[in-house]
Amino acid sequence: MKKIFYSLLFSCFFLGTQAQETVYPAPPETQPILITNATVHVGNGQVIQNASVLITDGKISAVGTNVTAPPGAQTINAQGKHVYPGLILTETNLGLVDVNAVRATNDSREIGDLNASVRSIVAYNTDSKVINTLRSNGILLANIVPEGGLISGSSSVVQLDAWNWEDAVYKMDAGIHFHMPTLMPRPRGFGGFGGGGPNQPPTDPVKEGLDQIESIRSFFAQAKAYAAETSHEQTNLKFEAVKGLFDKSKKLYVHANTVKQMLIALDFIKQFGVDLVIVGGLDSWQIADLLKQNNVSVILNQPHSLPTLEDDAVDQPYKTAAQLQKAGVLFTITDNDAQTRGRNLPFNAGTASAYGLSKEEALQAITLNAAKIIGVGDKTGSIEVGKDANIIISDGDILDMRTSMVTDAFIQGRKIDLTDKQKLLDERYEKKYKLKKGF
Repeated sequence: MKKIFYSLLFSCFFLGTQAQETVYPAPPETQPILITNATVHVGNGQVIQNASVLITDGKISAVGTNVTAPPGAQTINAQGKHVYPGLILTETNLGLVDVNAVRATNDSREIGDLNASVRSIVAYNTDSKVINTLRSNGILLANIVPEGGLISGSSSVVQLDAWNWEDAVYKMDAGIHFHMPTLMPRPRGFGGFGGGGPNQPPTDPVKEGLDQIESIRSFFAQAKAYAAETSHEQTNLKFEAVKGLFDKSKKLYVHANTVKQMLIALDFIKQFGVDLVIVGGLDSWQIADLLKQNNVSVILNQPHSLPTLEDDAVDQPYKTAAQLQKAGVLFTITDNDAQTRGRNLPFNAGTASAYGLSKEEALQAITLNAAKIIGVGDKTGSIEVGKDANIIISDGDILDMRTSMVTDAFIQGRKIDLTDKQKLLDERYEKKYKLKKGF
């Protein structure tokens, strides 16, 4: 009986040591780390062959071809490998939703239209099993965005190796998110113009949308007046949440895809003087020059989608990034697909590189550009001296699904464990069925 008990105990212990739950956040490094003999992709368009990167106290302290290891440094020979800045996912519900179909795992939405005081960061779950799968594809930072309503609340930037949300915070409450009404009538039967139900009067979604936009204008006008006051008899939490928009310590993220929506968003710059970011931007290529003139950044959502209009080229979403690049618009690419959950970020950028962007421009879009857009460009996004050591090492091209294989990753200089649930399942069934890897 004792033998059976100890055998079961050992089995439970063994399985426990293999579980993702035991992938703990990495402790601070106690010695300098020198990555040598690598092809270093700086993230700003520059590529340095046979180069080294020195990490000291969590920062990048040297980059180049003549870097020497200080006493006591740990050396990683990256001969034949590529070194990149950590990739950044700029629009995601990561940590707020685990399984889309299971309501109990969804904490991304709040009821009501004006939820300015909602903070996504306090609901961020660092134990989500999705997080580790993103790290395996080189994604080390993410902008956690709330959903629902017209004004959904504030997003925060997190690094993806933390015990809790307080540890994860990279930039707190960095932006306010406004979901622009569609302003497009839809056929009867789809909740659009002409159909509110068999016993209900016709509805006009365009009029309703314009009325909603006016209510948001009124809200921001009141909030701006509130921010201008030196003292308040009562604290208004919603107005307090958006005060940063008017001194540009926060950005206004407007979720919009059509030209009509984006032109209305541009009016918010003139009226309230906000720092504007368009999220979605399917038709942003049509007004690229106007976006450039107004210093508007764009987060392009899932490029593997159909264009807005039937008359548009079927490959227009693939080409949009290159057209924004040509116009000088600061843009990034994201992956907000409910199935891939952000994992395809590098490959979406790879698609853009096949439709007009160079490889380094595509990389910059999801590293340095992304960092600038979400307000952390002074700390990360490129492999430059003084920035946080958020770095990945890959056997092949990080943008190519066929060759990308992340072997090492560092967040603020800490070498993180790249174990994830998918790798564990792969290993489990490989053993069970005595399979051999095909590559």
